[in-house]
Amino acid sequence: MLYVVPTPVGNLEDITLRAIRILKEADLILAEDTRTSSVLLHHYDIHTPCRSHHKFNEHETVGQVIELLKQGKTIALISDAGTPAISDPGFLLVREAVKNDIEVQCLPGPTAFVPALVSSGLTNDRFYFEGFLPQKKGRQTRLSQLATLDQTFIIYESPFRLLKTLTQLAEVLGPDRQATVAREISKLHETHHRGTLAELTNYFTQNQPKGEIVICVQGK
Repeated sequence: MLYVVPTPVGNLEDITLRAIRILKEADLILAEDTRTSSVLLHHYDIHTPCRSHHKFNEHETVGQVIELLKQGKTIALISDAGTPAISDPGFLLVREAVKNDIEVQCLPGPTAFVPALVSSGLTNDRFYFEGFLPQKKGRQTRLSQLATLDQTFIIYESPFRLLKTLTQLAEVLGPDRQATVAREISKLHETHHRGTLAELTNYFTQNQPKGEIVICVQGK
């Protein structure tokens, strides 16, 4: 059995009782960064063996993991924060497990874009999740495609590229488009800034952003 286990994006209390139980009962935990995950595992007194599984080694290790699963091992996949495979490693392993008729269960749990979207005040009955934009090649094309959407869309961004992204969004979508910038979801310094793209660009020009960021933008 392969369990895909969401972990807190901020507050360590944002984890289900079932997730804690699975992590304790598993034969092996695959973690994006074992040093990062050790904080959570130590907090909940979880001593299951842990191995690195990230975007730089998953192509080399996926075969070994599949073999362990075929031997009857129970493996739990976690990322640094949130739900694995959502803008994080995980898809490749899940796909190979499915191909090999290995049962996969994804537990419900934290994903940063959901609280950001719900708190935004923007229409959320239908939405589009973009994740991270291309940093260079294809970036302008993606922005132009997003401009045609009539539903709220969601972008993950780093604090170092936030101002560039807001500026480009204002240029392509127009400065009056409504948007929100959610920062540090579920952490001590969580903030939500709402306004037009022009207002948000102006604010973050004067206030350097920090932490993990989710941008929600109103559809056309």
